Amino acid sequence: MANKLHQGLVVDQKMNDIQIHKTAVVDPNAKLGHGVLIGPYSIIEENVEIGDHCQIGSHCVITGHTMIGKHCQFFTGAVIGSVPQDKKYNSHEDVFLTIGDNNIFREYVTVNPGTGASGKTVIGNNNLLMAYAHVAHDCIIGNHCVMANAGTLAGHVTLEDSAVVGGLTAVHQFVRLGQLSIVGGCSKVVQDIPPFSMCDGHPAKVFSVNFVGLKRAEFSSETIQSLKKIFKILFHSGLTKSHAIKQIEKECPICPKIQHLIDFIKSSKRGICS
Repeated sequence: MANKLHQGLVVDQKMNDIQIHKTAVVDPNAKLGHGVLIGPYSIIEENVEIGDHCQIGSHCVITGHTMIGKHCQFFTGAVIGSVPQDKKYNSHEDVFLTIGDNNIFREYVTVNPGTGASGKTVIGNNNLLMAYAHVAHDCIIGNHCVMANAGTLAGHVTLEDSAVVGGLTAVHQFVRLGQLSIVGGCSKVVQDIPPFSMCDGHPAKVFSVNFVGLKRAEFSSETIQSLKKIFKILFHSGLTKSHAIKQIEKECPICPKIQHLIDFIKSSKRGICS
């Protein structure tokens, strides 16, 4: 395979059906799975591993210690695994980026690896990152998340499963977005976004339970009603968060989803947006 790549040929191997456009540059040490397609003028560097049936569009760059799962799509101009935009980053450090299966990276998305010794950025499965979205160093993105156009995550941000970041929204470093939360476009997120919430603003504030998201996720009507009561206690009772949690634990039936909300709030280090 290395010889054919250096000759600038399209590769179509019978054993694993890899297809590489003649203008692409692929390091012979890069590991490509079955059915990988690499488009015109894209660059794949030596420490990259790409899983089966991934599609790399034109003018993409995939670099660094980057491991990509199966069935991912990278559209024009995506830059994946380039060194982090962090002044503390040391070029001698081995830092990593791990991406799961069935993810879509639209045009000009940028994703950085971690920083520090063995620092790692991790992206799960079935996520959609729309055009110009940015994921900084040491972020953790779960499964089924959406980042709309030009959404931006600073370093060490966590998105729990099914979180949605609106277009042109910026998320401060070390902030967490809880499961099934949604943040409206053009928001400024400087504190943790609680699970199951709908937030918006500059800075972002909680407006309501994410009713549409919870129904789509097939939450029971009983759980949704409980969350509605809990949000009223948390954000409209005038109680501090610690006192509100105590009241919730006394008055509300605690199922696993509600326990997750309680644990999320108790473990917050940046505070919960209100």
